[in-house]
Amino acid sequence: MQKKTKIALWLFFLVVAALQLFPLIWMIDFSFASSTEFYSSNILTWPETFQWQNYVNAWVDGKFLRYFFNSALVTSTTIVLTILLSLTLAYAFTRMTWKLRSFFFAIILLGIMIPIHATLLPNFAIFKEIGLTDSYLGLILPYTAVSVPLATFILTGFMRSIPRAMEESAVMDGCSIYRTVFQIIAPLTKPALVTVIVMTFLNCWNEFIMASTFLSKDALKTLPFSVMNFAGQYSSDYGSQFAVMVLTSIPAIIIYAIFNEQITKGVTAGAVKG
Repeated sequence: MQKKTKIALWLFFLVVAALQLFPLIWMIDFSFASSTEFYSSNILTWPETFQWQNYVNAWVDGKFLRYFFNSALVTSTTIVLTILLSLTLAYAFTRMTWKLRSFFFAIILLGIMIPIHATLLPNFAIFKEIGLTDSYLGLILPYTAVSVPLATFILTGFMRSIPRAMEESAVMDGCSIYRTVFQIIAPLTKPALVTVIVMTFLNCWNEFIMASTFLSKDALKTLPFSVMNFAGQYSSDYGSQFAVMVLTSIPAIIIYAIFNEQITKGVTAGAVKG
């Protein structure tokens, strides 16, 4: 009976895994298809001839390399700012005693409930007045503002599980507060930091609506704009669009695969011990 239960459980997990992977398989499949093959009734199709030209078009006509650099710059800067702000905030909320600490912690956590696109119109009006539209900073600031509340929540929960004795010893040895945070606390919160990095990366890497609102200069556009380069008024190059989406998803897949174990540790430790 136990063996049958184990087999049924494995079959269930395989079905769930297949359902989760199907969109990726479907996207890769159609990235090699020709324009005529997109209108077949099959869910998946084996291309008669693999259209490698779709990837050439994605790389050249989609301006993939230029947009990749812009996305990498915006995302990496957002990650650095999010880590610096959330780590110092988490330390202040868990290790320091000051008036209205609980109140300000609740205010920070309210940001988790506000979706980024709810701030689109006011951000655009403010940024237009101060000249931040058509700039990297116009994306970095809202991305960071939306990422910090959840990052602070994760790091706060994880930091509460760290014994105070280690940092107390560091203070007795003459460590400043900044050395304590970044040299003592930061390495101990590595699983939570990796979780924050990956979540922030995924949120920024795939965001398009705010980027399309704030950016009009081609030199500043990010990767999601590559897909739009193949969308016409009357027809679209679907094969090249799928190729762009495959190329765009590769960094996210690699990062998630590398840090998957650390993400699990960070989330579970913060949830259980926090």
